[in-house]
Amino acid sequence: MRTGKRSRAGAVGVAALALTAGVFTAPAQAAHDTAPAPAAHQATRRALEAAVAAGVPGVTAAARDAGGVWKTAAGVGNLATGAARGTDDRFRTGNITDTFVATVLLQMEAERKLRLDDSVDRYLPGVVSGNGNDGRAITVRQLLNHTSGLFDYVSDPAYGQTYLAGEGYLRHRYDTLTPLMRVKVALAHPPAFGPGVRHWFSNTNDVLAALVVEKVAGRSYEDEVRRRIIEPLRLTATSNPGERTGLPRPSSRGYSRLFAAQPDRVDDVTAVNGSQNWGNGDIISSAADLNRFFGALLGGKLLPAQQLKELKTTVDNPDFPISSYGLGIERLTLGCGITLWYHDGGAVGWLSLSALTEDGSHQLTFNYNSNWGAETVLPVLDAEFCPAPSAAH
Repeated sequence: MRTGKRSRAGAVGVAALALTAGVFTAPAQAAHDTAPAPAAHQATRRALEAAVAAGVPGVTAAARDAGGVWKTAAGVGNLATGAARGTDDRFRTGNITDTFVATVLLQMEAERKLRLDDSVDRYLPGVVSGNGNDGRAITVRQLLNHTSGLFDYVSDPAYGQTYLAGEGYLRHRYDTLTPLMRVKVALAHPPAFGPGVRHWFSNTNDVLAALVVEKVAGRSYEDEVRRRIIEPLRLTATSNPGERTGLPRPSSRGYSRLFAAQPDRVDDVTAVNGSQNWGNGDIISSAADLNRFFGALLGGKLLPAQQLKELKTTVDNPDFPISSYGLGIERLTLGCGITLWYHDGGAVGWLSLSALTEDGSHQLTFNYNSNWGAETVLPVLDAEFCPAPSAAH
């Protein structure tokens, strides 16, 4: 969870927390459920309503446990019309895309099409070079657990001003960007540290990982995700947008505070060229689909036992000490002692999180249609997974 990391600019960083001081006070609508909520989810609904009361425009959520599937939504899905958020909304998942990419690479390893401890240069010769960056010294595994040390391209000031904030974002949101262009931005900077020294989240790693997928597969990363994950799991609400700018329906609008000097200004940022987040944040999905994906992943339906073990082998996260990072997935122990596997995802206009217990029997995914409100995320997790004794099943 990167609620305080500068490296996830455009997600929960420069284009979110740094640009979203103050509280947006659009009136919250009453939560609405698809079915009566079991007692164990009442605290979760209150926590989601509290997020809306604190300024998040709207939220959609889905949980799955022994009691079945529970869905809820609260707040506003469209500030212009006042329409409520929907329980089946599609949204931009942001960096949850990373988990899909990691799963494909681990499947390829199981098929002996690649080795995670091979160098990046073996698959992308000459791509990572210059300014002290050396793809010969960085492994594919280090891309996935974010120990490569590569600079995060979204932290580049010029990139941020052009594509993540203010008039630059509004002017360039429909531009088509190539993955190598974004990698080039990162490689204009020296690495933050040498490979393997520590964990430090960098979106550059995820773009390179998706490029490795394409090199090994001989086809697009989107095709591999669709063939290996979306179609087998019947994730009918999940897609890669390519260069499309809109969201499939049903969906709500996404909002951002793009201007640091105008903290109360809110812009509709729903439409953006999907290529700008290719490989590290472009996937569109729903809360129910993400629960199905993570349940299948941790349940061993997508990976053999050895690769699942590798997925769950973590490194410490010095920026968020209660969390550790595996291969495209993170581990978090809540104050009540419950251990969760999760991934959060940010994009300009959206915040998402998917979490589940170690055995996969209890899951929760929720999405805010704003890229502010990160401070309310942990209370939602506590409410769902650490209920008061009177709220237990």
